[in-house]
Amino acid sequence: MMKMFSYENRVALKSIWIKEVTRFTRIWIQTLLPPAITMSLYFVIFGNLIGSRIGNMGGFSYMEYIVPGLIMMSVITNSYSNLASSFFSAKFQRNVEELMVSPVPNSIILMGFVGGGVMRGLLTGLIVTTVSLFFVKLHIQHLWVVVLVVLLTSTVFSLGGFLNAIFAKSFDDISIVPTFILTPLTYLGGVFYSISLLPDFWRSVSMVNPILYMVNGFRYGFLGESDVPLLTSLIVLTIFVIVLSYLCMHLLKKGTGLRS
Repeated sequence: MMKMFSYENRVALKSIWIKEVTRFTRIWIQTLLPPAITMSLYFVIFGNLIGSRIGNMGGFSYMEYIVPGLIMMSVITNSYSNLASSFFSAKFQRNVEELMVSPVPNSIILMGFVGGGVMRGLLTGLIVTTVSLFFVKLHIQHLWVVVLVVLLTSTVFSLGGFLNAIFAKSFDDISIVPTFILTPLTYLGGVFYSISLLPDFWRSVSMVNPILYMVNGFRYGFLGESDVPLLTSLIVLTIFVIVLSYLCMHLLKKGTGLRS
């Protein structure tokens, strides 16, 4: 453990992380501005227009209820897309080979890339939270839950984006998972509604969706209200972090998708 965080490895980790953060902040108009515009439209359409007709949900106004889910949706999307595009670009340009033959441990390489994805997710979440203040007053009930859940969720989807980039063989491949898997799971993860409104069958189906636990854990931090127990959400998130980290490390060690 001490060797892994030696001075040389700390410099390598910092360098990879700075490169990743610089990459998406340099083109902030493409990476950070669109989520703010998109979420503003969600707030106007779903919050003000539709929400006024729906009324309260779970004892809160509809706008208050959906804000945590919308913030989490932006964190998920941007954490995932950052790693998927960044690491695949490194593969495509073949500069990842320089990292693979360097004495930098795979764990440091993974932490550097994931750290960049987490930073983009957090920045996007902060921007969307700031935008939401123009539409609703936010009251955070449990700050530590908010911080912990958003960090774990951003890490999970950064690792997921890393896996996508490892197996992707073209730029088209990195859009397949977000389009056909990530987006449907996000919209069906309780962002816009409480699963208590669903029939028993569909409520049971929803319980299989991991994003449900992330959204509700985050919502609990804001509102103190959740469709699933907080402990269950934290356990699900922790398991995903451990399993995905192991898979990423294993694939890096084998050189899957990196060695032609």
